[in-house]
Amino acid sequence: MNPELQHIRVGFTKSHPCSYLADRQERVAVALDSELLNINGYELLLANGFRRSGDTIYRPHCDGCQKCVAIRIDVEQFTPSKSQKRLLNKAAQYSYKVTDSIDERWFDIYKRYIEARHANGSMFPPNKDDFTKFIHSSTIPSSFLHIFDEQKLLSIAVTDQLGNANSAFYTFYDPEHPMSLGTLSVLRQIQYTRSQGKKWLYLGYQIDDCPAMNYKVRFDSHQKLVNQRWQG
Repeated sequence: MNPELQHIRVGFTKSHPCSYLADRQERVAVALDSELLNINGYELLLANGFRRSGDTIYRPHCDGCQKCVAIRIDVEQFTPSKSQKRLLNKAAQYSYKVTDSIDERWFDIYKRYIEARHANGSMFPPNKDDFTKFIHSSTIPSSFLHIFDEQKLLSIAVTDQLGNANSAFYTFYDPEHPMSLGTLSVLRQIQYTRSQGKKWLYLGYQIDDCPAMNYKVRFDSHQKLVNQRWQG
């Protein structure tokens, strides 16, 4: 662990059924030091495997399980794969807009996305207030990457803005669309992060045994946090 974090105070939640692996119990360590709840502190915590939900910053701390592995992309070195290049070419007609607020049409897409893809998850049933509490932070600014097909809104990617990194916080999209909008959103977040002159895009946790969470290793120039060391 980074020396600056050796003495961080954390609290532990009780174990409860895992949201990603049916046969597992999950528990998280929650950062308690208020002086770290800012852009610089959160960037340091991200580099040490933490993640946020609302204003809560946490890291998995499960008994007998280390399946959740923090992952990030070096956007300066990233090169899309052949399939990712094909996806970008197919999506060339789409327009993209980054804003500091969410489009008013978002909830219909979010509702259909949760019902189709995460009906067994903690976000079901979809609720506007719960989602707002989930994405909002009083100290970490976020931007919203919108993807449009002409005037039709297809996807929104919530991206936390930090000093030398961005964090791909949450993405939701039209679940009936034939294109890989989740992958496209990450590719556009990589481009956006690079255009800002930043080094890293954090993708959260790679979980090899979970189909919904095992796609992140498909992005080139990624690193995993293994035994508190980032490895390419």
